[in-house]
Amino acid sequence: MSVVLVLNADYGPLHRVSLRHAIRMLFRQVAVVHEAQPDDRIGVYPVPTVVRLVSYVVTRWRRGRGPAWSRAGVLARDGRTCAYCARAASTIDHVLPRSRGGRNEWANTVAACGRCNNRKGNRTPAEARMPLLVTPLAPTWASFS
Repeated sequence: MSVVLVLNADYGPLHRVSLRHAIRMLFRQVAVVHEAQPDDRIGVYPVPTVVRLVSYVVTRWRRGRGPAWSRAGVLARDGRTCAYCARAASTIDHVLPRSRGGRNEWANTVAACGRCNNRKGNRTPAEARMPLLVTPLAPTWASFS
């Protein structure tokens, strides 16, 4: 089943829904087709890839803080690429180790491969002589849309 992007009335991205949900939104006239697959139809509706809401939806929760920290979020932010060697990453590493007061925060965690994570161990990148290839920053909602 394909996924459809939902845009707010001001063309800002909101979230993704299933094709079935998007067709329901079109049927209820809550949304209109913004982009569609050429020559594909479901009944009277073209198969949408992007739908736009008819009326604006206030999303105050997105205007405040960014997304909450999570392991999956760190891996997604870094594109599953190791911050030390640029190989495929499957774990996260704390830049300042937790045993030294480091916290689970966006600015203190990076994606790392198992090899680099074990090699760095309980040290800072400077102590381990493993410079970071990227600077860890807190993502915005727009970067995850």
